[in-house]
Amino acid sequence: MYTTDDSLIIDCQNVTHYYGNRLIFRDFSFQVQKGKILGLLGKSGTGKSTIINILNGFLRPTRGFCRVLGEEVSRMRPETKGRIGLLLEQHIQHSYLNIFEIEKFYSRFYPNWNSAAYHNLISKLKITSRQPISTMSCGQRSQVALGLLFAQDPEVLILDDFSMGLDPGYRRLFIENLKEFVAKGDKTVFLTSHIIQDMEMLLDDCIMFDYGRKLVHKPTAEILDTFHKFRFKTSEPLVRTTQDILNPEKIGDSWEFYSFLNPSEVKQIIAHDYGSSDIEVSKLSLEDAFIGLTGKY
Repeated sequence: MYTTDDSLIIDCQNVTHYYGNRLIFRDFSFQVQKGKILGLLGKSGTGKSTIINILNGFLRPTRGFCRVLGEEVSRMRPETKGRIGLLLEQHIQHSYLNIFEIEKFYSRFYPNWNSAAYHNLISKLKITSRQPISTMSCGQRSQVALGLLFAQDPEVLILDDFSMGLDPGYRRLFIENLKEFVAKGDKTVFLTSHIIQDMEMLLDDCIMFDYGRKLVHKPTAEILDTFHKFRFKTSEPLVRTTQDILNPEKIGDSWEFYSFLNPSEVKQIIAHDYGSSDIEVSKLSLEDAFIGLTGKY
């Protein structure tokens, strides 16, 4: 019998899903603790939106289960759904409405609607009060969508590739507003993205995902501290001496590769196998780490 743990907000276990004969992921498991921001980072077409649809009960997995706020998502009560804020890739629906009309529509579904939270964010935008949302820029629409989420005051936020179409300024604004909102209370966030640049300033924990495989699930700070790029010169082909040497690539007269191994251990391996002691070690941004784990193509 499943017993609820109030600190465990999202719990997905052994989720397997196919579209026809095409495997999307097999035995994919993860958990999100209360107050944490977890990011599922992967390239386009790797199944990020699929897991969003499963989490929201829109899609039943082939095998496995997901629970949010202690309830199986396929049998979630309406009052529990009201505690979850969802932002899909398209940012906002009913874009023919203006900012007042869209608030009136959404507020009917949420008894604890906080109008001030919505208008505090909307007031920062350079838009007219009767302007249809469809005529706004992608960045302005994203802020309207975020204002609608804040007004719901959800306990859990689920965001699907929210940065799609946003320029760097609006991506940064979105993240800063989101981070401030989460910091005000015990909010829990699960988000997906394939644009990685701004994620390291937001995510507590990170899953990197590539075509059905969970490559890593670690605290973001741990990835940045322990994952490195290595480069050394050799005329010989690089033969992997350990499975921990990832995505080796020949560039000019040098080889590059990535590893979670301690740099001193990597230097010993390269010195033993190739007689080279001149090894360049580079710390990585989260985007560089993503490329190092998933490859460039």
